[in-house]
This record gives sequence, C-alpha cells and structure tokens, in this order.
Amino acid sequence: MDKTESLEDFYQKKLNWLPDNLQSDLGHFNVFRREDCITPQGGSTVSYSRRSFYKISISRGKFRCHYADKSVEAEGTSLIFFNPNVPYKWESLSDDTSGYFCIFTQEFFTDKMRNGLTELPMFQPGGMPAYSLNKEQEEEICRLFEKMIAEMESDYLYKYDLLRSYATEMIHYALKTQPSTTLYQHPDANSRITAVFTELLERQFPIENPSQRFMLRSANDFARQLAIHVNHLNRAVRQTTGKTTTDRISERLVSEAKSLLRHTDWNISEIAYCLGFEEPTHFNNFFKKKTNITPGSFRNV
Repeated sequence: MDKTESLEDFYQKKLNWLPDNLQSDLGHFNVFRREDCITPQGGSTVSYSRRSFYKISISRGKFRCHYADKSVEAEGTSLIFFNPNVPYKWESLSDDTSGYFCIFTQEFFTDKMRNGLTELPMFQPGGMPAYSLNKEQEEEICRLFEKMIAEMESDYLYKYDLLRSYATEMIHYALKTQPSTTLYQHPDANSRITAVFTELLERQFPIENPSQRFMLRSANDFARQLAIHVNHLNRAVRQTTGKTTTDRISERLVSEAKSLLRHTDWNISEIAYCLGFEEPTHFNNFFKKKTNITPGSFRNV
C-alpha cells in the first residue's frame, strides 16, 4: 500500500518550506498549479494522512480515481473533490499533468457553510467526487483558481474570506452539474474494498497523544464510512485475507495497545480511552483475551 503523505510532508518535500498558518486554529488554506508540484517520479498525486484535510482539484487528460469502493474513469477536464475521511488513490492515464488544486482544513469552513462540508454530496463517502467540465466551464473554474493564486500573494486583510468565497463558488458550480458516471470496474473488487478498508483503518494510527481517540471500532463503522453494506465488506475482507473484519480491527488494536504500553508512560485508563474503550476494565478484558496477559503485566515484562 502506498504511504500516505501528510500536509507537512507535502510542503517540506515539494516546496521546502512550511507556511506560518499551517497549524492555525482558524484553519488552513492554500492553492497550487499542478505543474509546480510534480513529484520526482513524474506524477502529481498528493494524499494526506490527517483526516481534517480536503482538496479540490481540476485535472486534464485521462485519469482513474479510486474512491471508497468506487473507481471513476474520466477523460478531458474534470473538477474533483477529495474527502480525506475516505482513502483515495489517483491514477494518471495520460501525460497531461496541468491543472490546479487547493487544500484546506475542516476548520477553514467551520460555521461558514450551511450544514457543513460533510453534508455536501461530493464530500460524502458514498458520493461521486468527479464532475466533467466542458470548455466554457473549464475556463470559469480556471479563472477562479487564478483568482485564488493572486489573492494568496496579496496582503489584503480579508483575503481568506475571499478565498473561502471562491472555494464555495466552485462547490456550488459543481452541484449545478451532473457528476461523472463512468465507473471503472476494478478487476478484483474484493481486493479493492479490502485495500480501502485497510488504509482507512491505518489512517487512525499511530495514537500520538492521550486526547486522540480510535473512532471506527466495528465492521459497521467502516461500512458506513465506505457507504457499502456491512455484509459486502465482511465478505470482501474474508475472501481476501481469510480473516473477519472484526479480527483485522482487533489485531490492529492489540498492536497499537502493545506499542502504547511499551513506549509511553500513559496510565492504563488513558490508553483504554485512546483505543475507544469506555471503561478500563473493558480494555483489560479485551487485551487479556487476545494476548493471555493483562495490560499491566505486559508493561512490566
């Protein structure tokens, strides 16, 4: 599985600097021309390990976008919306790497949009993220991206309000069109679903501070996030790995629990909370059942 790239990694590797407002409580926003962010391997894929980052991209040429359990294939110019709560993979099928993209955090739009970002069709797990553009639509969206770039370079006091307005205009522009409906049939759908499930599971780790919490703890949680029936998910995972979805989640929880017990000084209650257990006794029982030893005994070994 490809290693996801954090927003910090993106700035350091591609541009060798970090913007001042990267960790701002007001949220982060930036915009780029795709050709300025080409990786050494020749692609321009950017993915994020944190769940709070969103991306809007305009891309040209032929590409295939794997998103949740779907794969969208498009040719021409498309406006694409990425919800980082759901793993995605970009697969370029042509040499045209031109276009634009902007990135922003959930906080950038907090209290600024009716019902919030997650209620919008393009940012929902089961939604279709790609919108095909004709020439006139392409020109309009490109003008908005160029306005964003110009505004980012300005010293206008309220420029982030204006940038938010431009991004919102793109969202509503897309909502007025029909999403792309050309679905690419992955040759091994079960492997695809299992890969997406595994990546979504891994995105919740590592646990880095006592206030962080493992939220997706059951097969039903993952199925809802991926907008597929839980039986569909369970069947795909079992056929691909020979294990149940619950077994895979439990194995990862045990692995993280061992790491936290060995490498942190957090107490058992803090570790239990981080791993999604409401009571320390529930965590103790879970850990002992899986390892035949209590968390406290494991720490003292």
